[in-house]
Amino acid sequence: MEIDAELRRQITVSLAAAAVFIVGLVGIGVTFGGSAGLPASGALALVGLLAGFVLLMALVGAYLIRASDEA
Repeated sequence: MEIDAELRRQITVSLAAAAVFIVGLVGIGVTFGGSAGLPASGALALVGLLAGFVLLMALVGAYLIRASDEA
């Protein structure tokens, strides 16, 4: 299977979005982490991160569809 420029762009953008999510998880873990568990403010931050990730992936999908239509 040959990887053309469009597929390479899709892979790169998707991996970057996933990396942002992982960095956010690590950031929440470092900020609110501890052996006692996740406090309520950390749980809200986690829910916000998950909601933001869903919206980010929707925007990434819309961008990739628009970019493939223009090409």
